[in-house]
Amino acid sequence: MRILITGATGFAGGHLAEALLARMDVELLGVSRRGSWPVEWNHLDGRVPVRACDLTDRKLLVGLLREWQPRIVYHLAGYAHVGRSFQETEAAWSGNLDATRSLLEAVQRWGGQVRILLVSSGLIYGEPAERGRGCDEHAPLRPESPYAASKAAADLLGYQCWRSAGTDVVRVRPFNHFGPRQSADFAVAHFARQIVGIERGRRSPVLETGDLRPRRDLTDVRDVVRGYVLVAQKCLAGDVYNLGSGVAHSMEAILDRLQALAGVKCQVRSRPDLLRDTDAPVLLADAAKAREDLGWSPQIPLEQTLADVLAYWRQLP
Repeated sequence: MRILITGATGFAGGHLAEALLARMDVELLGVSRRGSWPVEWNHLDGRVPVRACDLTDRKLLVGLLREWQPRIVYHLAGYAHVGRSFQETEAAWSGNLDATRSLLEAVQRWGGQVRILLVSSGLIYGEPAERGRGCDEHAPLRPESPYAASKAAADLLGYQCWRSAGTDVVRVRPFNHFGPRQSADFAVAHFARQIVGIERGRRSPVLETGDLRPRRDLTDVRDVVRGYVLVAQKCLAGDVYNLGSGVAHSMEAILDRLQALAGVKCQVRSRPDLLRDTDAPVLLADAAKAREDLGWSPQIPLEQTLADVLAYWRQLP
């Protein structure tokens, strides 16, 4: 089976490529802006070719689809930075909505029989309307950032293309996910990199953080991409699934666990540039539909993921 992965060289894209190679007899082609695997994914170089592609270039996309003839497209590419999206609004809308629209229109022009999995985000729901209760797939969309609004629009566009044009689109809404090889632009990796620097004596025992009070539903990225594969294989066109643990952890608790695993105790210093006024206090998934329909649930314990994140930063020079 031939599969195309957009955003293949990103954090989740690399983990998805690994999962597909391990589980299925497939030929993979990745596309990304850079057109090559970064150093953290160099073990995939030679196993999964990558093409440079700006997804807003519809003509290039049509030619690529005609050449590769994929049976499944995993659409992971997009703008990923929630906080920066307030300053980079155009980039957020272009990377999430415009790129998705271009891909869907290119598929329609090509005319091939292909399933498209659109990766949305649990952030499109915003804070749950009822405290302590997770958002299911019927919850209203109340995005609180340009990032979340652009992901919500792309999600709804996928539904509309299925509804009006019959395009074989399925959608998935993952809540916060993390793991080894994630950029230090994201909270858990940011914490882990600093802790390893302290372990090595390269920095003073002070951890710089944003607001540690928000509680987030955290799932290992390897569990999340396993969910992507199940959704692409088993779901009806037009359907949508949440992926999340159903448990919310404060960032303070996560930081405490990392310090305990590393055996260090640090002073914590809040950095104003890492604070966001619009951070929802709690984001929580109701992923009962994925459990019931797909048999999916997170398998990797939180403590294991945290240990793996620390191990990843420790093996870097």
